[in-house]
Amino acid sequence: MTSLSVQSIAMLTVLVLVPIGLVVFIVRRRLARSIDARIHTVSAHVLHDFLLPDGNDGEIHFEYALLAPGGIVVIDTKDVEGNVFGSDTMDEWTVINDNQRYTFKNPQRGLLDRVAAIKSLAPHIKVEGHIAFTENARFSKGQPAHVIFFDTLMTMLNETSNDQTEAVLKAGLPSWEKVVAGATVTGVAKALRGKNQ
Repeated sequence: MTSLSVQSIAMLTVLVLVPIGLVVFIVRRRLARSIDARIHTVSAHVLHDFLLPDGNDGEIHFEYALLAPGGIVVIDTKDVEGNVFGSDTMDEWTVINDNQRYTFKNPQRGLLDRVAAIKSLAPHIKVEGHIAFTENARFSKGQPAHVIFFDTLMTMLNETSNDQTEAVLKAGLPSWEKVVAGATVTGVAKALRGKNQ
């Protein structure tokens, strides 16, 4: 091959890969915005990207917590594509997609630590936690205990908020306000304490 043809191939490769990378970036960014927007539609009381004391002289990071009529809900989101193999007892979960395979730490343990941190600040309200996977994930061997699909969780929270009265939600506000008071907002995130405040 001549140097001109090698340069042409390199230029063509760049011209193909850059637009593909840009499309992937845009799609992922829109998905993140969509997740954030949808979480804010199910509750007027949402904290995003914040820290709370962990009970061991440290802090623990939260992706989302919100006040729902049934209590406080902690949400960790996961956007992975492929078959996910994990269980409650496994230290690492595996994702297999086409020719790729990678592992990540069992996310349930961190979720349970976050739930415990909120319970220590607000012991008089029900606190539950979910790891919400996007629809790109598949659990062919069954879903671990705290795993739910994001769309299912949003439907569940919408139904709960529609079925409950505003009075039930207001009953949880004192506990929610303790969590908000203990939260340190990180980065450029904002603590949304309610639409009316």
